[in-house]
Amino acid sequence: MPQSAAPPVIVRFRRDLRLADNPALHAAAATGRPVVPVYILDRDSAGSRTPGGASRWWLHHSLSALSQSLAANGLTLVLRRGAAGPVLERLVAETGARGIYWNRLYEPGAIRRDGAIRAALRAAGVTVESFNAALLFEPGTVLSGSGAPYRVFTPFWRACLAADPPAPPLPEPAFGATAAAYPVHSEPLDSWGLLPTAPDWAGGLRAAWRPGEATAQRLLQAFLANGLHGYAAQRDRPDLPAVSRLSPHLHFGEIGPRQIWHAVHARSAPRDVPADGPADDGPRKFLAEIGWREFCCNLLADFPDLPDKPLQPRFADFDWKDNPPALRAWQRGRTGYPFVDAGMRQLWQTGWMHNRVRMVTASFLVKHLLIPWQTGAAWFWDTLVDADLANNSANWQWVAGCGADAAPYFRIFNPVTQGRKFDPQGDYVRRFVPELAGLPDRWIHRPWDAPPSALEAAGVRLGATYPRPIVGHTEARRRALEAFERIKGR
Repeated sequence: MPQSAAPPVIVRFRRDLRLADNPALHAAAATGRPVVPVYILDRDSAGSRTPGGASRWWLHHSLSALSQSLAANGLTLVLRRGAAGPVLERLVAETGARGIYWNRLYEPGAIRRDGAIRAALRAAGVTVESFNAALLFEPGTVLSGSGAPYRVFTPFWRACLAADPPAPPLPEPAFGATAAAYPVHSEPLDSWGLLPTAPDWAGGLRAAWRPGEATAQRLLQAFLANGLHGYAAQRDRPDLPAVSRLSPHLHFGEIGPRQIWHAVHARSAPRDVPADGPADDGPRKFLAEIGWREFCCNLLADFPDLPDKPLQPRFADFDWKDNPPALRAWQRGRTGYPFVDAGMRQLWQTGWMHNRVRMVTASFLVKHLLIPWQTGAAWFWDTLVDADLANNSANWQWVAGCGADAAPYFRIFNPVTQGRKFDPQGDYVRRFVPELAGLPDRWIHRPWDAPPSALEAAGVRLGATYPRPIVGHTEARRRALEAFERIKGR
């Protein structure tokens, strides 16, 4: 560090890859000291969960966008690999920094790791400050009347809505004199190997997404203008552009929930509508989805084993099946059920899947095929650009019937009924299962029932150009119900 320079402060970026409404960055800039922003690719610490391929692709491009935004303000994003604690200690030694700022993560491994890092840095005389940038309501702040964590969403969200509203989002900080260049080594982003090469499977992701804070803000404004007030009525329709597609931007912190909350309130008054208000209230429904994200994060903080163990202990003895051929068919979108296959192909091609279809495809795996929910969660973890440990774990347990606020075990989605209800003209199936595109609407969700003349006219040969169903719905439902009944009394 130059002798005449004031010691800098370090801002540790993680899943808060934005400038606006970034409390750690804002606090660091407010010190008036030079700011050294750093992102650490930490795969070495105990408890770290390696991100999947789709998440790594997104991270590369999100870091690139963040680096450009910081550069426009005179700051250089420092990139380092390794265990976060030692990396930060080396960076303190290199820069002479006396303060480190970060925004909190709420996964059990991150909480333990951050506690150890904080203790070591403070023992060395370094100030450490942490902030909430990821949630409207942090774990432990919304509890039941008995002081226990909620395990059912509706009372949890009602309590959130009754609490003081979240603070307004912070503006992008003004750096001024704090934007000083430091001669600190930064690893080239391309050297991290986050992008696929052989084969390059990310063409569909590149066509579907543009990571970064600026894109997140554009998506939010477009949704507020064109989708918000029709959201409640159309949000279950994967054939329509009716959802915000903000989930990966939220996961990586390119936009924060406070920004969304206040933007929605600026457009409408969802707080005036009770939690069980009218079904056509788009703002209320949309904010409830943000609330479900909050609920999942709180669950993971309260139940650290959520990613691996069923929240309801009796499910530990459930009679799951090992069926590799069926699992491969599900992963590849070759189950013979067009609505399921469209979802799984959308996931593989774009790194994302519509929420209604996520429920149907997950139900098919755990209830039609009796394959463990952890197996499905692992596949989603690797293939989703919005893969989030809390959401992924809680949602898979919800579908399996073994989690908090779980769907009743006897709720087994019929893929045909779901397709006909939420993709009535078959546009979604035709987009992702093009070999069925020529079938009339009547048969698009159940091609096995189509007359030979319709199949021939559409160029469909069941078992050749498109598979027959790998399991019958009626038989699969009966088998699942029997398996659930066997653990019901445990």
